[in-house]
Amino acid sequence: MTYAESEVYDMKRIGMLTSGGDCQALNATMRGVVKGLYSCFKEVEIYGFLEGYKGLMYGNYKKLSADDFSGILTKGGTILGSSRQPFKMMGVPTEDGLDKVKAMKDTYKKLKLDCLVVLGGNGSQKTANLLSEEGLNVVGLPKTIDNDIWGTDMTFGFQSAVDIATNAIDCIHTTACSHNRVFIVEIMGHKVGWITLHAGIASGADIILIPEIPYDIKKVCQALDKRTKQGKGFSILAVAEGAISKEVAELPKKERKAAIAAAAEKYPSVAYEIADKIKDYCGMDIRVTVPGHTQRGGSPVPYDRVISSRFGAKAAELIKNEDFGKLVVMKDNDVTAIPLSESAGKLKYVSPDDSIVKNAKMLGISFGD
Repeated sequence: MTYAESEVYDMKRIGMLTSGGDCQALNATMRGVVKGLYSCFKEVEIYGFLEGYKGLMYGNYKKLSADDFSGILTKGGTILGSSRQPFKMMGVPTEDGLDKVKAMKDTYKKLKLDCLVVLGGNGSQKTANLLSEEGLNVVGLPKTIDNDIWGTDMTFGFQSAVDIATNAIDCIHTTACSHNRVFIVEIMGHKVGWITLHAGIASGADIILIPEIPYDIKKVCQALDKRTKQGKGFSILAVAEGAISKEVAELPKKERKAAIAAAAEKYPSVAYEIADKIKDYCGMDIRVTVPGHTQRGGSPVPYDRVISSRFGAKAAELIKNEDFGKLVVMKDNDVTAIPLSESAGKLKYVSPDDSIVKNAKMLGISFGD
């Protein structure tokens, strides 16, 4: 007798939404949830809320069947659509006077949902925790290309983004070598540098600059000069979009924000600012490449398909056991769950003392510090 035949329960009504920035494997994860649910229950009603929390607020949803989740394992993006609804604005009524939290609770109760499954990053999971504290049954799934959700070793979407970023840097190598130039490749990551760190190591970048390790432009130029003296005709910098100089990082919060805002008015992005600094200090010929939102697109890599399927199955298990208020996480390659409240509001940063940073420095990679 199979698991599906021996452990089947009554019907469940499940709401599902994808919130925040899109990424690869959102569809794969939803598929995993639904396939798991159909293994646990005789009947399942799935209500997919369109455009994330916005759909939950306004009761904009689709009733979906198992067929709607067939054939989407390899499909990027999200079949439900997404939107950014900042957590800090959840207590602020919309322009038309809608009480957001009350509206979401009303929609949940109107549809008589047994659980709401939230696929999202840090802000989305903070809202998921808020709804859990308001009495709704909620299960969270850790989505973000940044891999910065506290409490999980890995998020789905991260490895796919690393793959794209790595390929972008790989492609730069040949033209950089041909023209003996310094290239800066700007990688996504405003607050954390996990993508830049992994892609930089994977592609053989010479310098990696991330938000958690403020750079000294003099040290950056020293690393470039060292390569020139070694007869290396080109250099590649993998730079996170949130990279910050030591001078700016040491400023008081208000002044630091003002300095970052001033730079944003002068330069298209941080990579151009760093290129300008290197040119002024070293006089080198610099080129900038910004892969941008390509890092969120395309099909999920096999690794993400596997962990997404595992995450989805775990979410179904939590629903079966009525173990709500939890975030599905991966710890030491084991898929488990922690309370949403433990993770909400926390970021998982790269530490300068992390072994991966130390390993990178042993390989001769400079972090500009």
